[in-house]
Amino acid sequence: MSIVEFKPAPGSVKKRIRRARGNASGHGGESGRGHKGQKSRTGYSRRAGFEGGQMPLYRRLPKKRGFTVASKVAFAPVNLQDVSKLATAKNLVELGILDFVQGGLCRPGVAVKILGDGDFNSNITLYANAFSKVAVQKIEAAGGKVVIL
Repeated sequence: MSIVEFKPAPGSVKKRIRRARGNASGHGGESGRGHKGQKSRTGYSRRAGFEGGQMPLYRRLPKKRGFTVASKVAFAPVNLQDVSKLATAKNLVELGILDFVQGGLCRPGVAVKILGDGDFNSNITLYANAFSKVAVQKIEAAGGKVVIL
């Protein structure tokens, strides 16, 4: 094989388009810009969000009102009936509902609040970020303990 036999892969090299070089080139006349108008002129650039004079979307939508509190904690609710069905905190961990973090039970990356919906009859110690008053009463009435993380 000699150096004269080397060629680029088929379709990898394209011929450059020569605009405004007469009608025979296929890009004469308006040079692919269509007929007159702002978009056919040199230096044209449309600003972001421009919709041809129509009121743009960012001005049609209402402004965001109010504010968010960065320190607000979003709790993941867990009812007592869910805890009592699973009987022990170990089962909650195995099912991936809760996780042991720093000696207590919590949901990975989320604060857990135990709510008092349902019956509770086991005497285990429950660890969570928050408890409702009804949940605390039911747990202590059953002989269990409540530890707030």
